[in-house]
Amino acid sequence: GGVQTRPVSSLSRARASGTKRLPEGLRADENPREALAQAKIARAKQKKVRRRIIAMIVAECFTLLLIFGYGYLARRWNMIQREEFKPQDVQNNELSVEYRKEMQKGYRMIAIFGVDSRSTNVGAGVQSDVNIICCINEDTGEIKLVSLYRDTYLNINDSGSYRKFNAAYTNGGPEQALKAMNKNLDLDITEYITFSWKAVAEGINILGGVDVDITRSEFKYINGFITETVNATGIGSHQLTGPGTHHLDGVQAVAYGRLRLMDTDYARTERQRKIIELAFAKAKKADFAALNNILVTILPNVSTNLTVSDMTSMALNISKYHIGETAGFPFAKGNVTIPGKGDCVIPQTLESNVSQLHAFLFGQESYAPTERVK
Repeated sequence: GGVQTRPVSSLSRARASGTKRLPEGLRADENPREALAQAKIARAKQKKVRRRIIAMIVAECFTLLLIFGYGYLARRWNMIQREEFKPQDVQNNELSVEYRKEMQKGYRMIAIFGVDSRSTNVGAGVQSDVNIICCINEDTGEIKLVSLYRDTYLNINDSGSYRKFNAAYTNGGPEQALKAMNKNLDLDITEYITFSWKAVAEGINILGGVDVDITRSEFKYINGFITETVNATGIGSHQLTGPGTHHLDGVQAVAYGRLRLMDTDYARTERQRKIIELAFAKAKKADFAALNNILVTILPNVSTNLTVSDMTSMALNISKYHIGETAGFPFAKGNVTIPGKGDCVIPQTLESNVSQLHAFLFGQESYAPTERVK
């Protein structure tokens, strides 16, 4: 049969002759060094082209994400109810420029209003049962909350009318409420957030509820408020079976924050701040999906003049913040029934209470109130 032989490859011939194999496409009559250099240049050009193509694809994808992301946020943000006023319309010009800068340095002040609304309206025409000064120390992350009692007898408008503070929101919405707060307390707050019962109930439901100890006196009234809140918000819930520790859903938590028949409005504001603290603690542990769900769900029942970047910045830094001391204003107070105005809370005196407020918020132990406050 004989011996079969294989064709001798060019590589074998090269090895046999003791020469190196030339790169593909390189002719034997070419200068090897020059050809190798040209091949390297060609490969480098191909890599650059590939990198450009990849960079263009990434840039296009990133641009599309930004477009769709902005569109998503814009659609959500358009759900918010907006009140038309400019920050300069509510600024406190009675304060010296120096003190205003001192207050604003390192602090962010936001007014929080919770309105007694049976509909989607969170503007003028509804009463503000929750009136909280939120003072954020941007350096330490500490948040101080001060409840301004809704029945506090104050100068509520530009014409000098004295009424309960919550009438300011009813008559002129957040703009008039901010102006009254600034005028009476020597503050310079220009930002606000207003929530309805429904917004709070939905937010707490998404967070999974909060644990609260219900006293016997609180239990006596809370089921009635649960029923009323269900009817007002259309959100389902159930009544409690007795006093003790309960895991409250959103409606029950709102009902708890509305209680005051068995004690006072002062105690009610303490319950409101407790619910805020508990919900904030849950929010700090929530994942992005839950926080996004809250955003989508509650915005139609919220009014604010904060921007998308404001809210995004605070949300991204939520782990930095913690709630510190809380209080009620006025610190020293009395109660008087005024004909046509009802039971009112009277600061004793407004001047000394404002001094104490600035000491509490900003550490200004020797603050001298303006002549208008005096």
